[in-house]
Amino acid sequence: MTLSINTKRLQEDIETLASIGRREDHGLYRMAFSDGDMEGRAWFKQQLEEAGLEVYEDGAANIHGRLNWNEETPAVVTGSHLDTVPSAGHLDGALGVLVGLECLRSIKEQNLPLRYPMEVISFTDEEGRFGGMVGSQSIAGQLTPESIHQAIDLDGITLSEAMQERGYDAMHALHARYRPEAIHAFVELHIEQGPILDQMGLSVGVVDAIAGLFKWEVSLIGTANHAGTTPMHMRNDAFQGLAEFSSEIQRILEENGSARSVATIGRVDIKPGAPNVVPGRVEFSLEARDTDEHTLEDLQHAFRKALSAIARRRNLMFEFKILSEIAPVKCDLGLVRDLEDVAKQLNHEPLVMASGAAHDTQMMARIARAAMVFVPSKGGRSHSAAEWTELVDIERGANVMLNALYRIAGEQAA
Repeated sequence: MTLSINTKRLQEDIETLASIGRREDHGLYRMAFSDGDMEGRAWFKQQLEEAGLEVYEDGAANIHGRLNWNEETPAVVTGSHLDTVPSAGHLDGALGVLVGLECLRSIKEQNLPLRYPMEVISFTDEEGRFGGMVGSQSIAGQLTPESIHQAIDLDGITLSEAMQERGYDAMHALHARYRPEAIHAFVELHIEQGPILDQMGLSVGVVDAIAGLFKWEVSLIGTANHAGTTPMHMRNDAFQGLAEFSSEIQRILEENGSARSVATIGRVDIKPGAPNVVPGRVEFSLEARDTDEHTLEDLQHAFRKALSAIARRRNLMFEFKILSEIAPVKCDLGLVRDLEDVAKQLNHEPLVMASGAAHDTQMMARIARAAMVFVPSKGGRSHSAAEWTELVDIERGANVMLNALYRIAGEQAA
């Protein structure tokens, strides 16, 4: 039996939600606990109620829509997030929530028999106003009282303050944790946020791993001096150290990384920053990602070794501070195979691929079997008002999700 979502209804949901939080620059502003976010949350809860699903909001302000809920039986769970970055596109996160709603709605309307209850979740603050993935971290048991107290946005507003203003107690997020045995499987649909599927002309990607990362703040310290009177061979030029290091990145990735390794210098601050002064200090960010934990460790060692060698050759000091480290996640191979099989049965050739971006699945995989479905992003655009996915690709990805979720949760499920 092949199931199909109601494409017209899903399109209407996408368009309605895309109008919530939109401003003059055509971008969406639904940052966690903002006015736009609260309006989007209220709309989503209304859709769950109208669909006849049980609505539950936990202590982390995650919104749950439940079908055939039974506390004694593990659930098949899907979902993503409704919050956005500033001036965002309309599909990042939101598409996964709306497809999850449509899947549960379709299964309920067709009165399909279920072995496992089903649930769609809209997770709180995935996009990082207060650090990122607050909702899925709470369900995965990754929050602590300290992490909640320390969560703060760029304007100095704490998570506790923002939640209190909306009638929530942030400390109640500690009670949102799910027991691992409460989840039979978790599957999230998301736009790719990259160019691979679009360039290959494919509608469906199946994610087998989500990259981890390390992010450093690096300083190379030399000597500021007059740009006209200091001979080139007598300079301790911090920027030249950075220039040499940047040219080494590709070599390091080839020798110590994998085909899935990437590294980026995204921010540079040159001091004192005057045209006629040899740079005495340069501070820059270095972020590297890969899907294998050991590869990330090798890259850290190689980058430190390269920076130390450059600093010695150029008579510079080298310092670095670790800003963040996130462990990579392997998706469940059984779920990956299920998603591949369903896609092929629907006559779509899926691409098994890694996710270079973080997702709520990264947290849910800590307590449950988990996997993801990607649909293409036109031109690889995301976190932008230019974000777009063709409706035909959305429909294909949604039908893969519907049939896969029913295969996992249905009466014949293992």
